[in-house]
Amino acid sequence: MSSDLVPVRRVLGDFEGAWQIARDICPEVGPPARFDGQGVWTPQAYGLAYLERGVLRMEGVAPMQAERRYQWHHDMSVFFEDGRFFHKVPAEGGHTEHWCDPDHYKVTYNFSAWPRFDVSWGVQGPRKAYQMRSLFTPLARP
Repeated sequence: MSSDLVPVRRVLGDFEGAWQIARDICPEVGPPARFDGQGVWTPQAYGLAYLERGVLRMEGVAPMQAERRYQWHHDMSVFFEDGRFFHKVPAEGGHTEHWCDPDHYKVTYNFSAWPRFDVSWGVQGPRKAYQMRSLFTPLARP
């Protein structure tokens, strides 16, 4: 009998609720940054609305309030707030990507420590190059 674990497929409802976010951003050039905040997924007709708020800190710069919003649809497709497609979350975790000319975004979702999970981005473009890792820890479950 194999000791390999079969990945569990996440469904949209698994994300509903509030999550603590700890994010490290490491650019190829310049000082690293740290984001600490919360992400909240709330039910909507299309799936879940995602709102992220927190504080971004970089060496030599005053702390900044940061916010972003996305739409997560029932099939795990993620859209920007304005409705443009962003990427599709692999239900078992794994890799996907987003091309936003001229920048290429590669992402890995890791659900192996569920209910904690992490998301790692590698971004390359003519004016940007960085690695970003976000750790999500549940705060409240619906």
